Amino acid sequence: MLWWPTIGNILSSAYKPSSQSQSSFRHLVYGIILGFSLSWTSTSLALFFRARRQRLATHDHFKPRPIELRSDEVLSGVTGLIGNTPLIRINSLSDALGVEILGKAEFLNPGGSVKDRVALRMIDDAETVGLLHPHTGSRIFEGTVGSTGISIATIARARLGYDVTIIMPDDVAEEKVKALHALGADVERVRPTSIVDKKQNPYQNVARQRAIDFGKHSSFDKPHVLQAPPSTIVSTTGDGEKPEDLIYKPRGFFADQFENRSNHDAHYDGTGPEIWRQTSGSVNAFVSGAGTGGTVAGTGMFLKSMNEDILVVISDPEGSGLYNKVKYGVMFDYKESEGTKRRHQVDTVVEGIGINRLTDNISLALPIIDDAFRITDAEAVAMSRYLVQNDGLFLGSSSACNLFACIKLARKMGWQKGQTIVTILCDSGNRHYSKVRDFACVNDEYLKKAGIPVNPGLVTELL
Repeated sequence: MLWWPTIGNILSSAYKPSSQSQSSFRHLVYGIILGFSLSWTSTSLALFFRARRQRLATHDHFKPRPIELRSDEVLSGVTGLIGNTPLIRINSLSDALGVEILGKAEFLNPGGSVKDRVALRMIDDAETVGLLHPHTGSRIFEGTVGSTGISIATIARARLGYDVTIIMPDDVAEEKVKALHALGADVERVRPTSIVDKKQNPYQNVARQRAIDFGKHSSFDKPHVLQAPPSTIVSTTGDGEKPEDLIYKPRGFFADQFENRSNHDAHYDGTGPEIWRQTSGSVNAFVSGAGTGGTVAGTGMFLKSMNEDILVVISDPEGSGLYNKVKYGVMFDYKESEGTKRRHQVDTVVEGIGINRLTDNISLALPIIDDAFRITDAEAVAMSRYLVQNDGLFLGSSSACNLFACIKLARKMGWQKGQTIVTILCDSGNRHYSKVRDFACVNDEYLKKAGIPVNPGLVTELL
């Protein structure tokens, strides 16, 4: 560097001893300058590597998405579209509350609902442990009010070569039945029960039995039932066969979304990490309804593992016992004592959430649930209409329940600015026209006969 000798010359001109002393002095000056340079360089490097370690430590909290979506990437079929759904800011609610209300747009999954994640994980896990083998003539059986069935049928047709039989109540939205038929699934409809019936979900019991009976009508006279605890998964094979031969035999597989741990795992490994990343870890509460319990259990447990101060909250419709289970430790609803019910399947216009028995997935969720809100039919109807009028969002009734619970939570906590509440937008209203449109959007006459007040101002009043 040119400035080194310059400084040396200046100092030398100021002090001119003997030639030997002059040389020693110059070396001393060079040593000081070199030492300063090395010190500055080492300090800069230390600061650089410390900042780099901090960045890496932050990135460790944001693990890669289960499926990375890029504009220049070709996805592997329909299943490649599952997950990584966007978070939508609900502008009308967020602006009115001063609290960010964000909805995970699960209705944008290819099968149209959050259940796509669960269906894919259940089938993948069953194949991993050897309960299912693709392209063997095997058939998947499931009892559902529709959304899970559509997801299973979509995935089975898209990739895995399975046949599908769906058992469902006979009073669900007709659009769901038509969608299942279009996807090639066989549909068996059974008489539903009230949500307060302790023996509810006869369609689940029928689906389990159909899976067992499948072996009798395929290649086996006496089916062999395999249990895979703790999920109570049923797969039929044949007695007296060598294990290696069974790989190529058709099986009847009962997916059992209510008890299957894969339901929870799909959200713990997928939905939860996505929300954490999309909010950059800035989330104060997670609100969700519960039908099988997998969404609130898996997503809630992951978010709690990242920040134990995050609130996990249930939105529960009329007729369901989860609200009282969270609040008072008893799975009970007042309708049980009254013995009244509005319709056969559940005592509410809401489809997809609410239950009056403990499932394995709900049991996983109970320890991490902090609060619960009862959402009435009138509130669900009001929110569904409010969202259409103010946000252009036509969502299913379960999504309306979740968003109404978000408002109640913000009010209860006294939150006014800077907080973020995330909820699940389970599915759109498009597959509920014969139900949601009649009940919540158009048919005031039905709502009057059912004793459900029509008051869109409920949302505005709460806001």
